[in-house]
Amino acid sequence: MRTIAIANQKGGCGKTTTAVNIAGALALAGKKVLVVDFDPQAHATIGLGIDPENIGKTVYDSFTNAKLPLSSVIVRTKVDNLSVAPSNILLSGLEFELAPRFGREYALKQLLNTAGNSYDVCVIDCSPSLSLLTLNALVASDEVIIPVQTQYYALEGLKQLLETIDIVRQRFNASLKILGILLTFVEKRTTLSKQVQQQMREFFGNMVFDTVIHRTVRLAEAPSAGLPVLLYAPNCTGSDEYRALAVEITSVSA
Repeated sequence: MRTIAIANQKGGCGKTTTAVNIAGALALAGKKVLVVDFDPQAHATIGLGIDPENIGKTVYDSFTNAKLPLSSVIVRTKVDNLSVAPSNILLSGLEFELAPRFGREYALKQLLNTAGNSYDVCVIDCSPSLSLLTLNALVASDEVIIPVQTQYYALEGLKQLLETIDIVRQRFNASLKILGILLTFVEKRTTLSKQVQQQMREFFGNMVFDTVIHRTVRLAEAPSAGLPVLLYAPNCTGSDEYRALAVEITSVSA
């Protein structure tokens, strides 16, 4: 199973939108996809049409109950081939549960190993912080996608995340790759957006995906319908861009 973390400690960068829609695009292309919502805000759970307040078990329960494998909390979504290990606010207490454990950084990796044969791709939606939860996601992943909003403040946070990824490689997961930096909330008409895009491509080169995600109304509306934008508005710009991004991702070997 190819495991991809969607990570950025900065909130509001399109991280969950990217996780849900990459997963949706890959599922619609025929891949069996699992989304692991590893954010206590549970936005990926909501974005896939599941009410976090009215679910029996979540990914948190699999961590805290050894008799409850991950497969027992996974829920099918409205999208063929796409399932989710849901989250809710209880996940915010997981760091305290994991802190005293030996090998706590590998807890998610061990949990995913029990479900790996059932899926082609796992997409992990990380919390917007450099926490033990995010560390677990990076240790469990083969690759990481970094969504970055096209504004100057976003560039400052990116440096810290790249340093964290280097530490993870050195200490826990030597094979972790940066699949790409994804430019999000791109504005076609603003000079600032164009300048930030240019700077990112000049500095990071091929690390930046060719595909960019523009700010669109349909992308903002889709979570309220509990669907990836590719089903909510299949012919909109956002759908086209996430389909193109899925093609870029599948063209790269894990």
